[in-house]
Amino acid sequence: MLVNLELRTPLFYAKIAEMPRLVPKSGEFLLCYELNSAQSRSIEPNRELFLGKLVFIGQKPEEDAENKGELSLLPGNYLFMQSRADKVMDQEEWLDMAIEQQKDGLWERHKPKNLLYVRYLYEDGAFTTQVFRPL
Repeated sequence: MLVNLELRTPLFYAKIAEMPRLVPKSGEFLLCYELNSAQSRSIEPNRELFLGKLVFIGQKPEEDAENKGELSLLPGNYLFMQSRADKVMDQEEWLDMAIEQQKDGLWERHKPKNLLYVRYLYEDGAFTTQVFRPL
């Protein structure tokens, strides 16, 4: 289900080189992708061309860490979708969700920007994968 989310406070992350093969229950991660500009405005995007370059991968710092992180998901309005399951979604699964999010958002006359954020975390006994598109 598509939600128009207003994020009121930033979420901070420290830059890491790559995602761990297995996402730990204690970890929280944020990936940011540039999207192909033509595909990011299409109601029927080409899946193979949709994702552009990976801008960054971030990991949430420990609560007591001095450095709260140099990367962030900034406050603002986002198209938002999430999935909760016994495992994190792989790229093929969250890409399907992001494309569906775009179709629904364009149908509702939103104008999402050319960035895609994918957030992984464990909450309330389930792995959660969230997809954000800034408006």
